[in-house]
Amino acid sequence: MSVPVTSVEQEQEQEQEQEQEQEQERLRRWRLVLGGGAADGTGCGLSGQDAAMDGALTALYGMEDGPRRGGRPQAGQERSAGLGASAPSVARWLGDIRTYFPSSVVQIMQRDAIDRLGLAALLLEPEMLEAVEADVHLVGTLMSLGKAMPETTKETARAVVRKVVDELEKRLATRTRATLTGALDRSARVARPRHHDIDWNRTIAANLKHYLPEYRTVVPERLIGYGRAARSVRKEVVLCVDQSGSMAASVVYASVFGAVLASMRSIDTRLVVFDTAVADLTDRLDDPVDVIFGTRLGGGTDINRALAYCQSRITRPAETVVVLISDLYEGGIRDEMLKRATAMKASGVQFVTLLALSDEGAPAYDREHAAALAALGAPAFACTPDLFPEVMAAALEKRPLPVPDPG
Repeated sequence: MSVPVTSVEQEQEQEQEQEQEQEQERLRRWRLVLGGGAADGTGCGLSGQDAAMDGALTALYGMEDGPRRGGRPQAGQERSAGLGASAPSVARWLGDIRTYFPSSVVQIMQRDAIDRLGLAALLLEPEMLEAVEADVHLVGTLMSLGKAMPETTKETARAVVRKVVDELEKRLATRTRATLTGALDRSARVARPRHHDIDWNRTIAANLKHYLPEYRTVVPERLIGYGRAARSVRKEVVLCVDQSGSMAASVVYASVFGAVLASMRSIDTRLVVFDTAVADLTDRLDDPVDVIFGTRLGGGTDINRALAYCQSRITRPAETVVVLISDLYEGGIRDEMLKRATAMKASGVQFVTLLALSDEGAPAYDREHAAALAALGAPAFACTPDLFPEVMAAALEKRPLPVPDPG
């Protein structure tokens, strides 16, 4: 007579099966990370789609007879990858990684392929550009290729850049306009506002002496409200953007935001890019793609010269916001740069320093110059595209900037 299996025993068997499945999944993931071979220690084999994924990773990150992804080659070892310089094999690989990985991972792998395997030259071929996943970093690479790009590729490159710019505008423009329109409206206070324009917080604060305890209410003797921003130009914004090689993503985002700001009637926007020379691209602000192709990444940096140019174009300091976007590695005259920043602030200019305008995390920057600007009351900090509208709104309203916590 057989002994019935108790519910407790069934639960134990199920738990053991789940643990085994979890262990197998853990080993599978480690096998994909470590790349196989005797050194990985997993003893786990791959098949089907897992094997194809591993092949795509090996083509980019593989090493011959040595450590793989993220490891350092030993003395005398050469880096090896399965892509080579063949455009057809790269095109197939680009298709494979889009099949096996999400878009965010595809973009990282493309960036690594360009950096690790020297594939920038292949981007000069129209067929390759059409196969690549377009993102901000790819645009930066195309910018760096500059004049090396043949005529046959330029139209395809513009189409790639246009796609990225359109996506960024769709993501950022509406919120930016709404945030800055509110800031401009709040900057114009009126004494006899319409009902829907009343600033209730300020109105209550101004009329607390008229509080009636028996009715538990405040009787406002004076209303304070928002004025509607006039159609004429009320504020001036100068975007002064470093176009050295490390600032590629910042140039792309600044071009998009410059176009958005230029589309607002109440803001007169100027876009200035610089390395050791200064270029005013304000007349191209109606099309960010033209701005991007009007920049030239690389070269030295002369922040002092750029600020001197911006300073010469300011006509209403008290109504002007200057946004310097730079890692502050100054190749010009440091003391003169700081003097110009001091003079602009003393004249009433709202001076904002962004070490980067991108999603790339903490940037490298000149800490001595950043500390000197902070001592002048112009804190330097990295800013994400999502935070930029709030930073600009605070600057337009002349209130403290929402500086992110460095930790």
